[in-house]
Amino acid sequence: MKKTITKKLWLIIVPMALLLGCEDDFLEQTNPNQISTDTFWEDNNDLEQGLIAAYKGFANPNVIKLVEELARTDLAWASGWQRPNNTNPYYLQIFNDASAAPNDKWSANYTAIFRANQVIEAAETLKDTYTTDEEREEGLIILAQARFLRGYLYFNLYNSFNEGSVPIFDFVPVEEEDFYQPTAPADDVKNFYLQDLQFAAENLPAQWEGQDKGRVTAGAAVALIGQSYLYEGDYETASTYFKRVIDDFGYALTPNIGSNFTTMDEMNEESILEVSYSLDYKNELGPWDSRDVANSAYVRQFTGGDGRWYGAVAANWLIQKYRQDPIDYSDPRNKVVDEDGNEGFRKFSLRTSWSIALVDDEDMGYYLREKTGQAALFNVKMTAFWRKHTNWDITRSEEELSPGEVRSGVNERLIRLAEIYLQYAECQIQLGNIDEALIYINRVRRRSGVQLLGPNGSGEFPANDHDNITYDAQSLMEHLMYTELPLELSAEGDGNRNIDLRRWGVKAERFQELAQRRYTADNYELEDEDGEMVTRWGSIVREVDPSDEAVDQNWNEFQSAAANYNPDLHAYWPIPNSETISNPQLSN
Repeated sequence: MKKTITKKLWLIIVPMALLLGCEDDFLEQTNPNQISTDTFWEDNNDLEQGLIAAYKGFANPNVIKLVEELARTDLAWASGWQRPNNTNPYYLQIFNDASAAPNDKWSANYTAIFRANQVIEAAETLKDTYTTDEEREEGLIILAQARFLRGYLYFNLYNSFNEGSVPIFDFVPVEEEDFYQPTAPADDVKNFYLQDLQFAAENLPAQWEGQDKGRVTAGAAVALIGQSYLYEGDYETASTYFKRVIDDFGYALTPNIGSNFTTMDEMNEESILEVSYSLDYKNELGPWDSRDVANSAYVRQFTGGDGRWYGAVAANWLIQKYRQDPIDYSDPRNKVVDEDGNEGFRKFSLRTSWSIALVDDEDMGYYLREKTGQAALFNVKMTAFWRKHTNWDITRSEEELSPGEVRSGVNERLIRLAEIYLQYAECQIQLGNIDEALIYINRVRRRSGVQLLGPNGSGEFPANDHDNITYDAQSLMEHLMYTELPLELSAEGDGNRNIDLRRWGVKAERFQELAQRRYTADNYELEDEDGEMVTRWGSIVREVDPSDEAVDQNWNEFQSAAANYNPDLHAYWPIPNSETISNPQLSN
């Protein structure tokens, strides 16, 4: 029976093979098991899968490169090696087009743009195939998200590289030559990303619910448009967009500023643009696996606890500002009761205590220890550590939270309402509306129980403590630049401290001024967890007059930055050499 069937099969197969063998395309058949761009994008479910990949690219910490962006500003010492030694090229202002940071940042942004463009192209193609209003609405919102992501990424590139002149990709490259695009004029890049953001503002929801929280929103798009106009010095237009963010989307300052810095209260009412991370998934992956949904870039750089790398260390002048942030004695949150029942006041402001860890902050513990100095050594000229980006409030150590790995679930808040309040205030200062500016600065200060600005009894909160100073445009702007913005937003965002210093035209003189300051440090004694008295040597930094004999030259800062900073070379990241070498059309 088997032989009979086999003979019959051969009578059928052989003639067919001979016939097909005469066809030119017989050996060029499409593999039905291989997914291609022609077969993958079939419906909105496929668009959603592509959008997830675009969001993953957006969440790559290299898109921001926060630690390196921080290092090139006035906010950080940026190296944990014992002072005065520092070899960080970004802090020293000696980076160039071969440096890792601009190469990594460029690659991450363009990779995410490539993913967003795939969704955009497919969404534009699929919209003619929809048969229901629900499909059309779903496809439109997916398209708006993808265009927001592309718009944000180009906003980032525009403000980071080559004075805004970078290649524009509004399509998905297919052939090799498609990947080689010349730099576009900066105005063209700005107009390109503003069109994306405007489309997103018009088509995205104001907020998302449930598991969709964390997706980009119309409010975030409006905020970015406002920041774009602010950075260009168009204060009138920027002010209009910022007021829309403040009034139209339901944002509010959180009662506790600390809700914006750790895993506590993520996706809260103050958050405008936030990158989501989690420790709940992908635990099986090895360190540095790109598929991880946790954040491996920041926690060990910022922590003063175990496993620290000291890659981001607050500058001495900023530590002094935090230590001197004046509390409002009329605010009951600033009252404390000691172990003997005696009532007193907090030593440091709530904003200070939630932002940085100080050895003598006895009102807020650190890594679940009662006293800050029990959890971290301050003996290597490290006199403060940022609490931001770390898990100090939920674990005794980062290693305990993620054994054997470098992972964190802390979300990164790229834009929050306090920042928009302060940027709106800047616009009002520049437009001559000092009283309006003071309202929004004081709202930020009052949230943290900090003494308000202006004459006693003035403003929106007359009963609160004020500094009793009458501000004009110049003095209020200086306060905003060198006190309010750094104290509220240090070590946050997307590198906008460098953007601010650059657009204000003060970066070179800022380094020169800070290089002239002199410091010393005092010791601090405390009781450790075993009940023993220990000394944290040189743990409290103090600024002193340059002529003071207490000056310790090992505490000097920004000496090399003052000597090396060149606006033509260092105001923007250069186009990385990985692009100049591989792209023959870059300057065409």
